[in-house]
Amino acid sequence: MWEYTDKVRDHFMNPRNVGEIENADGIGEVGSLACGDALTLYFKLDETGRIADAKFKTFGCASAIASSSALTEMIKGIPLEEAEKITNQDIAEYLGGLPKEKMHCSVMGREALEAAIAYYRGIPLPMAEGEVVCECFGVTDLEVKRAIEENKLQTVEEITNFTKAGGGCGKCIPRLEEILREVRHEAKPLILDQRPGRLTTLQKIKRIEEVLEREVRPALRKDGGDIELIDVDGDFVIVSLRGACVSCKKSQTTLKEYVEKKLREQVLDTLIVEEGK
Repeated sequence: MWEYTDKVRDHFMNPRNVGEIENADGIGEVGSLACGDALTLYFKLDETGRIADAKFKTFGCASAIASSSALTEMIKGIPLEEAEKITNQDIAEYLGGLPKEKMHCSVMGREALEAAIAYYRGIPLPMAEGEVVCECFGVTDLEVKRAIEENKLQTVEEITNFTKAGGGCGKCIPRLEEILREVRHEAKPLILDQRPGRLTTLQKIKRIEEVLEREVRPALRKDGGDIELIDVDGDFVIVSLRGACVSCKKSQTTLKEYVEKKLREQVLDTLIVEEGK
C-alpha cells in the first residue's frame, strides 16, 4: 500500500474547499476522466488582488484529492503574484511528502493554478503550446522539460511519476529519453533496463485495470459478485471483493486461482493478488 502522511490522509478524508465558485475570476481545468485524473480549480479575488476564495472539484486518487485540497488552502488570502510562484514541490511539502509514484498529483495542482491564472489574465497557457509527446495523457515536451529541470529528474520512470507521460502505451518513451538527454546535456543514449515485462507503475496499474474490467469483473457479475482494485504496491495487487463474493466460501480460491492467474497471464507473471482489509 502507498505510505501516506497524516496530513495527506486528513486532506483526503476531510477535503477543504470542495465545490464551485460562481462568477470566478480564475478557472483552471487540467487532466481528463479518460486519463484517470481531472481537476478544476476556481478562485475569486478581492479588491486588493488577493485570493479571497478558492474551491476545487477533483476526480482521482487520494493524492489527487489531498493535493487539490492543500492547494486551495495554500493560496487563500495571498496575492495572485505570490500564488503563481507555488511549485508542485511546495504542494508536496505542505502535505509532508507524497509517494514518488503520486508526484504527478502535485504537478496537476500546480498546472491547474497556472491555467486559472492564465484564464484570469486572458492569455494562453504557455505549457499547452508545446509539442504533445504523450498522446495517452496529453503531456507536452515543455511540461516534461520543466518537470526534469525543477525536480532534478534522472530517469524516464521519474518523468512518468511526475507527469504520467510514458505510463500508457509506452510509445513516447524514446522521445522522453531524448528530452531527458537534451535537458541533462547528455550526448550518449541512456542505458535502459530492457528486461521482458519491464513496466512503469502507471503502465502496470493500467493493464491490471484493463484485465479486471474486460475479463474478471464480467465473470464475477454473472454470479452476483464484483471486484474493485484498491492499490498496486510493487508486485502486490490489493483488491476488494464485492456483492456475493464477500460471503462466498470460495472467495480466496477465486482470488488465487482465477484473478491472480489472469493477471499473471496477461500483465506480469510475478503479480500477487491479496484482499484488502
